[in-house]
Amino acid sequence: MKKVSQMMEWASKRAVIRLNGEKFRRLIRAPPRNYSVVIMFTALQSQRQCAVCKQADEEYQILANSWRYSSAFTNRIFFAMVDFDEGSDVFQMLNMNSAPTFINFPAKGKPKPADTYELQVRGFAAEQLARWVADRTDVHIRVIRPPNYAGPLMLGLLLAFIGSLAYLRRNNLEFLFNKNVWAFSALCFVLIMTSGQMWNHIRGPPYAHKNPNTGQVSYIHGSSQAQFVAETHIVLLFNAAVTLGIVLLHEAATSDLDLGKRKIMCVAGIGLVLLFFSWLLSIFRAKYHGYPYR
Repeated sequence: MKKVSQMMEWASKRAVIRLNGEKFRRLIRAPPRNYSVVIMFTALQSQRQCAVCKQADEEYQILANSWRYSSAFTNRIFFAMVDFDEGSDVFQMLNMNSAPTFINFPAKGKPKPADTYELQVRGFAAEQLARWVADRTDVHIRVIRPPNYAGPLMLGLLLAFIGSLAYLRRNNLEFLFNKNVWAFSALCFVLIMTSGQMWNHIRGPPYAHKNPNTGQVSYIHGSSQAQFVAETHIVLLFNAAVTLGIVLLHEAATSDLDLGKRKIMCVAGIGLVLLFFSWLLSIFRAKYHGYPYR
């Protein structure tokens, strides 16, 4: 089949096939077609300022290359891309107003609602995309990532720093038994975990969402089933501010400082707790619609 030969030729040169309006209509929309095509609709040009698109493109390239260089590679499925600046007519044809968006065009019939990837819920990690592709096409792709030595390198540097510090202070290791050091370390760990950093690590969500048409950037996800990376940073900051306020209130009540300084600490603590806790409630109100926050 001429279409399959054309797609195989392009796929042999580039794992992700770039499509414009004419190629999309001829190879995707026009029948007959006996192959599935997963397409990422994106806006990668610098003037679009879509940081999420670039992050999603990196994961998408990993997925496509994992399939292209797999021993199981066949012409059953291809990976393609439509950039807004190269195929704005395709965006208009599909009534699409956000990017990035992933859609599976099955070999038979039109795409169903489940053929549109739930980016805001699943994130754009290559492993999550691979699971969705397997669900929609029954093609299982083993994701192979390029080696990344940043994690082991940072761990090695951290261990080297701790070892050097312990060696330099080998005659005075009292800091290892300092309650404040351990309390601060535990507090940092708790703040990181309660802000949702582990969810980010597992799901790989976008940092934020930018509407390519209006340019509006959303840092808080509107659903309780998903979140943005920026959202976790905001929640972490607010929780840290509330914690600092509680610490100031405790110090104001128990410290031996003069009365004037204790009053300042008390007022500052109350202000931090009231302000940032109310902002936390406003975030939860925006995500959990209908809950009677007052």
